[in-house]
Amino acid sequence: MEVITYSFPATKKIDSQAHVGVVGSGDLEIIMEPTDKGYAEVTIRTGTIGFNDTWKYVLERFFSKNEVSAKIKINDFGATPGVVSLRLAQALEVSHNVDSIKK
Repeated sequence: MEVITYSFPATKKIDSQAHVGVVGSGDLEIIMEPTDKGYAEVTIRTGTIGFNDTWKYVLERFFSKNEVSAKIKINDFGATPGVVSLRLAQALEVSHNVDSIKK
């Protein structure tokens, strides 16, 4: 198991916590929590070792478009970069639309 951490500058806040995905074959789980810090803190737990550069690229791309201040935990089970991007976008959408989802 490898644990990777990154931080990215942030200027926007999210409304609430989000939890998307499941840890299973070829997928991942993302937990996104709001913070008042001026940066995003990302912690990745993965059994697929040696993909630090890929993780960094995918996350840099996400945060270049979404400068959200959040604590993000990613539990990976071999997800592809496309799945990671999709789950990050889903978590961001859920964190902004919790009230509409509850209704």
